[in-house]
Amino acid sequence: MYKGKARAYTNIALIKYWGKKDEALILPMNNSLSLTLDAFYTETSITFAEDFAEDRFFLDGIEQSAAATKKISAFLDMIRSEADCPLYASIDSRNFVPTAAGLASSASGLAALAGACNEALNMQLSVEELSRLARKGSGSACRSIYGGFAEWQQGTDDTSYALQVASDDWENDLSMIFILINDQEKEVSSRDGMRRTVETSSFYDGWLTAAAKDLVTIKQAIADKDFAALGAVTEANALKMHGTTLAAQPPFTYWSPESLRAMDCVRHIRQQGLPCYFTMDAGPNVKVLCQKRDEQAILDALQANFTPEQLVLAHAGSGLTALPLENDVPKMSK
Repeated sequence: MYKGKARAYTNIALIKYWGKKDEALILPMNNSLSLTLDAFYTETSITFAEDFAEDRFFLDGIEQSAAATKKISAFLDMIRSEADCPLYASIDSRNFVPTAAGLASSASGLAALAGACNEALNMQLSVEELSRLARKGSGSACRSIYGGFAEWQQGTDDTSYALQVASDDWENDLSMIFILINDQEKEVSSRDGMRRTVETSSFYDGWLTAAAKDLVTIKQAIADKDFAALGAVTEANALKMHGTTLAAQPPFTYWSPESLRAMDCVRHIRQQGLPCYFTMDAGPNVKVLCQKRDEQAILDALQANFTPEQLVLAHAGSGLTALPLENDVPKMSK
């Protein structure tokens, strides 16, 4: 029996990943850049044992369906092959993130699972190797291996992984406020939304051109510690990504009326002299990027429109962390 446990934090893309050039390998159409945050995370433990007859997957204490378990098993099969381990596993994943609500639970979940497997099977993977492995489970998971800013490179199967973006710890001066519009499962998954957009949206080629330019802009903003430039390109990039969905066939959107109200509220706060910018992923929830020195004033302003329960404050989070096991269990020998 071999056990491992790890924690990974969610990351929010400031320059979005939207579309795959290879569905099977999860290779992105464009580079993306994210900020790992401390408010939402996943803790996953895994046990490989000779007496298990099949893989079993528990999420927040509830055993998952055969379809959900099959996806996890496919990911584990890659790991079993690489680690030369034929054993089935029991996975216990605890999500401190609303699942499938546009808050990147798959990123933290698959990054944590990759880390737990690395510990249990004593794979001794480097951070780049862990990032590449996590990508094969969920694309954005490759960025949750790192704390702070991370860039996911398009690459090939061997070279598509995330790398840390040097910032001289500037991310510690930043905050992000989550406006929780809806924590229910969304109607169009990220996977299906990406595929439909890539295949049918007349705006998609323009998105790829713009995203490449936005990446250059945001990396310069990080190097210069220029919050206004960082925020402006973050907000513009999100709007462009969501714009592609409106030209898909059939068209769709992740925005709700409350999402629009939240975006208008952020613009109004900014016009009043408090620098803040919004971003959104594939879901209705709005994230507000601001400087730590302004976070309380912005929270106060948002509470005029949203309940305290809807507002969650986050700061820069750490990278993948191995967690101690409750019992002393040997690791697999190399």
